[in-house]
Amino acid sequence: MTESNDESLRQRLDAAMAQVNRVLLGKPRQVKLAFTCLIAGGHLLLEDVPGVGKTTLAHALAATFALEFQRVQFTSDLLPSDIIGVSVYERETGQFRFHPGPIFTGLLLADEINRASPKTQSALLEAMAEDQVTVDGQTHALAQPFFVVATQNPLDLNGTFPLPDSQLDRFMLRLSLDYPDATAERALLTGSDRRDLLARLTPQLDVTALLALHQQAQSITASTALLDYLQALLSASRRHNEIRVGLSPRAGLALLGAARSWAMLSGRTHVLPEDIQALFVPLAAHRLLPARGANGDALARQLLAEVAVD
Repeated sequence: MTESNDESLRQRLDAAMAQVNRVLLGKPRQVKLAFTCLIAGGHLLLEDVPGVGKTTLAHALAATFALEFQRVQFTSDLLPSDIIGVSVYERETGQFRFHPGPIFTGLLLADEINRASPKTQSALLEAMAEDQVTVDGQTHALAQPFFVVATQNPLDLNGTFPLPDSQLDRFMLRLSLDYPDATAERALLTGSDRRDLLARLTPQLDVTALLALHQQAQSITASTALLDYLQALLSASRRHNEIRVGLSPRAGLALLGAARSWAMLSGRTHVLPEDIQALFVPLAAHRLLPARGANGDALARQLLAEVAVD
């Protein structure tokens, strides 16, 4: 890619982030984390109370990246076939024909994912891990790129099914949007309706540009010392007294990939320890299995504090 093409892509990327920030006010860090996740090819879990912009963020990402968008409201009676699709017998041909479900899209919003049964939740697992689904012994490839943005309310636990560890591990980042500050909230109260703003969003990037950004992020340099620091964090998570199961090699690869994307979004050609530190809690906390009721976020921060940067 030529220097002029790189500059043009960078300008479009900056315009894309600015557009999403105009919709999701006062959340530049969360927007950057969401961009990091998509550019790194990961899936995103938004865990927060209702009404803070989780669905708005998903809509804005799809519109900005020109991704086909589908939303599935997860409920206790949702079936795997409602997501994946179903094979229907056609009398005219005497054969079964597969009718694809909403998972065949660019960005799937799995709204309140923890309200569906474990069987239905697991229907996403193959898709998130392998970019394919299997129905009646037949494998069907998903669109590329394919992203899942899932939401869940951590406080309302009535009638919910906690995500299994294997499913949580497939989400690269887990974010909380939190309440807006006073300035952002006043702008929300006096500004345009978010639905009107979403309807006016225009694509700033397309799939080709997104794939180019992914390749560019993959080329970001990670030094030997940086890898030593990353490995020290992984090792510390496996030896910590309050952690039953530490971070896996897959988590390490995800952390490195996300750090490269974060560094690229920060305008650098190399990864710094600060990039690892910025991403460690949203990437690691939901993957740690605490012992004796410890908190994953607190343990992730403790690991950052205990592992020195050489």
